[in-house]
Amino acid sequence: MQLALKIDVDTERGTKIGVPGLLDLLGKYNIAATFLFSLGPDNTGRAVRRIFRPGFLNKVSRTSVLEIYGWRTLLNGLLWPGPHIGNRHGAIMRQTQDLGHEVGIHCYDHIRWQDGLSKMTLRQVRNELYRAQDIFRKIFGHKAITAGAAGWQANHHSLEVYDEAGFLYGSDCRGRTPFFPTSHGSQFRTLQIPTTLPTLDELLGRPEYPLESLIDYYMSLLQPNTLNVLTIHTELEGMLYKEWFEGILKACKSRGIKFVLLKDIAQNLMKNPKNIPVCPLTQGKIDGRSGTLALQGF
Repeated sequence: MQLALKIDVDTERGTKIGVPGLLDLLGKYNIAATFLFSLGPDNTGRAVRRIFRPGFLNKVSRTSVLEIYGWRTLLNGLLWPGPHIGNRHGAIMRQTQDLGHEVGIHCYDHIRWQDGLSKMTLRQVRNELYRAQDIFRKIFGHKAITAGAAGWQANHHSLEVYDEAGFLYGSDCRGRTPFFPTSHGSQFRTLQIPTTLPTLDELLGRPEYPLESLIDYYMSLLQPNTLNVLTIHTELEGMLYKEWFEGILKACKSRGIKFVLLKDIAQNLMKNPKNIPVCPLTQGKIDGRSGTLALQGF
């Protein structure tokens, strides 16, 4: 069985504290993962506008948002300018790459992309992604070959810009298998590798998923003879739930599950692109998450 860890770094706090914590933990078990960084301002406080989104207050109440993010992060971009993550923490990002992990783009401004993509023009989407690419290049000395959209927000505009950027693959949606996406009557060249497993914050606080049983639950979801992709967040599994996440790693190691990098999977698949299915990129809901997000259609 194969499992890829996709690690989303959403905030300055998650970069400064969560990333080093995960680097230590992954190093302990000799596991490499794919880290996707937010590279511009941390404007987390502006997420307050989601209060009117169906299901948002329920998620906030069951996931200990204040304990996870802290007051300062929750006020970034609201009461004071959001700190620029790439400018402040490039050294941590470079250390991640130096330790053998894959690095890529999560976004420039997480809140702007997650809450605003659906209203952006193609030009605005292009500008947002290229700003992130410019900072990525300054930090790492090379262009990114992948991006994974904030909040799994993707559409025909973002797919077009991914093709322009020449990415090897993107990881912008939820689904079952790698695929070439179609949208608005167009087929796009950039491979999509979806997240296949539920995220921790989608399960936390729900009586049907007690924390003490979640490791066994995740093990039951892993599928043989296919790629399993788990997205984790530095603000959760790298901090408040770090001990719990170590339990996941131990369980995987004890079962002989092989950890793989998404770029290695993509490079392998692209040797025979004719064998990769073509599927629509659709919009829909995921149990435990508020709002709509990009999904692999069939």
